[in-house]
Amino acid sequence: MDWKRLSVLAICSLGLAACVPQQKYDDLLTAYRGQEQQLLAVQSDLQTSRANEERLRAQLASLQAEIEAAGASADPTELERLKSKLAAYAKQIADANLGPLPAELSKALADLAAQYPDVLTFDQRTGMLRFNSDFTFASGSAALNKSAEGLVAKLAGILNTPIAQPFEVKVVGHTDNQPIKRVAAQHPTNMHLSAHRAISVRDALVSDGVTANRMQVAGYGEFRPIVPNGANGAAANRRVEIFLSPMTVPIMGTGNPMDAPAAKSAPAPVRSKSDDDEPTK
Repeated sequence: MDWKRLSVLAICSLGLAACVPQQKYDDLLTAYRGQEQQLLAVQSDLQTSRANEERLRAQLASLQAEIEAAGASADPTELERLKSKLAAYAKQIADANLGPLPAELSKALADLAAQYPDVLTFDQRTGMLRFNSDFTFASGSAALNKSAEGLVAKLAGILNTPIAQPFEVKVVGHTDNQPIKRVAAQHPTNMHLSAHRAISVRDALVSDGVTANRMQVAGYGEFRPIVPNGANGAAANRRVEIFLSPMTVPIMGTGNPMDAPAAKSAPAPVRSKSDDDEPTK
């Protein structure tokens, strides 16, 4: 056996293996820079929208003051002209994208909500999606209704578009104030039920391709009602909300193009013979 040749081959193999982490690093850096550029573009769009909102509202306030100052003594033709201009400014504000999301993304979410008016609402000013829990879940259940699965799949398709990928996704569950009884074994409190429902929506989105490292879940139980609860609670308070917010740091984890090389896991602790004698809890 040619040991010298074998040694050279071994060294070359080691050198080739060393290239793999470097390539992974280069890919990670390229992906991060791409995400960074997308984030900057989103922030720029947001700043532009806010500047446009401030300008339009200032013009609207000035025109309203002008109309009030003219009063009843104003020439009817001039007054009508000012009112027409006032209506035009109001329409510009209504038509403008003044929320926290890019116009293209905001429109896609608004169009989706329009397709499911009994299940989903979208607040453009806050960029929040709201699922009506009575349509999305059975009473006391955290299992997503079959009828809602198609809606979640369509939402996942929007969240996976390039314009939405720079955003993190926070899923938040809420309930009314009715105490948990029949399903207390699965959901001991309303806090548990709200969190479990948020997790179900999150899991469905992940199953439909949204990367898990963009997702966050939370539950507020009955503690953030949006309407007063009656004797039987309130349907409006039983809801799941989704918030999108720009990512400010690169995300790492399975299934994302920005994944970093996985860290080596620590060796499993050595079990002593007495460990096997411990009772199972």
